[in-house]
Amino acid sequence: MTNEILLSISGLQKAFGGLIAVNQMQFDVHEGEILGLLGPNGSGKTTVMNLISGALQANEGKIVISGKDITNLPAHKISHSGIARTFQLVRVLPDLDCVENIEAGLAYRTKPLWGDAAHAAALELLERIGLAKQAHTPAGDLTYIDQKRLELGRALALQPKLLLLDEWLAGLNPSELQDGIALVRKLKNEGLTIIMVEHVMDAIRSLCDRCVVMNAGAKIADGTPDEVLSDPEVVRAYLGDSHA
Repeated sequence: MTNEILLSISGLQKAFGGLIAVNQMQFDVHEGEILGLLGPNGSGKTTVMNLISGALQANEGKIVISGKDITNLPAHKISHSGIARTFQLVRVLPDLDCVENIEAGLAYRTKPLWGDAAHAAALELLERIGLAKQAHTPAGDLTYIDQKRLELGRALALQPKLLLLDEWLAGLNPSELQDGIALVRKLKNEGLTIIMVEHVMDAIRSLCDRCVVMNAGAKIADGTPDEVLSDPEVVRAYLGDSHA
């Protein structure tokens, strides 16, 4: 991790009718950092991810990556600025094999790859995420964790500076969880910057350099995992007043 700021969010606001889902959100993400975006269900975490990636438009505020203002740009332009993501519900192309799924991602990066070059790059990426042996398996026939790996691989095909993982470790059994944590740690060691929305506390403590905690659309804590998870306001948000 360096002291260079890769992503800066300030004054971010998103309302759906009368409901303010994100309220004056502000935080920075440093190069090489894993930032955990935490909070109880409905606190606005995925909405923030959607605003960063361009799936939603902000009502107010600013999102800047590498000094470039990307606020409310179309999603494909934000992707070309260096941001890729996964989703809470896995999205793969079930009738295509793993190579073809990765090739689909390679076709949409800033400098697209096609044909033999795309095929070779796809095989290399499948090796990187531990799916080399399933290269020609239809995505719909993969196990749940391998479908998650494949979706991650397709995001990595875009060569992002910043990877957004939205509950990527959810729903895994204990051994799969350890494999998933090891893969995310490997990506960090390769220099990738990551924001992860996560509820799995083992993963948060093991992977995150820093955590931002949300409740009711607003930031209530920012610090190391140990600092924020022992903060009385965070405990109150998750467990109620009697536990704070």
